[in-house]
Amino acid sequence: MGLLVLLGALALIGILGFLALGLWQVQRLGWKQALIARVESRIHAAPAPAPGPAGWAAVADDEYRRVRVSGLFQQDRQTFVQAVTERGGGYWLMTPLRSDAGFTVLVNRGFVTPEQRSQLSGPASASSGQVPTAQVPTAQVPTAQVPAAQVTVTGLLRPSEPGGGFLRHNDPAADRWYSRDIAAIAAVRGLGERGFGEVAPYFIDADATQGPAGFPVGGLTVLRFANNHLVYALTWFALALMLAAAAAFVIRGEYRLRRAVENEH
Repeated sequence: MGLLVLLGALALIGILGFLALGLWQVQRLGWKQALIARVESRIHAAPAPAPGPAGWAAVADDEYRRVRVSGLFQQDRQTFVQAVTERGGGYWLMTPLRSDAGFTVLVNRGFVTPEQRSQLSGPASASSGQVPTAQVPTAQVPTAQVPAAQVTVTGLLRPSEPGGGFLRHNDPAADRWYSRDIAAIAAVRGLGERGFGEVAPYFIDADATQGPAGFPVGGLTVLRFANNHLVYALTWFALALMLAAAAAFVIRGEYRLRRAVENEH
């Protein structure tokens, strides 16, 4: 009987383990569905004022919230961050906006191709060969792309992306950016200097708008959440059922074998 008890105990531990994993995935499913519903409600809600310094401590709770901010773009301090989108490879055009409220916020104005990047004014990039603004003939610089007048931007609030992309780290010294790292970009571009105010710890993905020349292209925020928790839960529950059936088969066979041996004696 000792072997039967051991087999039963091991099977029970395995079954309980699989059931626990299945229940955990059910809980994750509920959490993911609530997250998706919350994001869906936020992106379709009326835009709220972009949080100022008083609300930055809780800004993580505002991810994907539609916000609106007015101010002046600082085109001489914009940054290009490498991006891969449905339109192919290129860059996000990140432009600081000095808000009417006194703080500065980085705005992802949209996607530009490498060719379009060379037409936009901004800081020179030693790594990309971008021509400094002072060396570009005025006719080649579409200043309308970065309005000097008062603008109002509506978009989705996004948290900073520190460090870099997958297997690629930002290199501020070479002006190579693979993620929208607010603190690092602000430091390199001197956004903490006098006259810019405090820099928001988030950026804004601008809505689907285009410049007069057709770029940058906004509204390319990817809202895709992997939600395979139901499949995982069913898998764990199925494994628990299979283990229970296998254990019952083995234990029953062992029990019958022992009974047969006992009857022979």
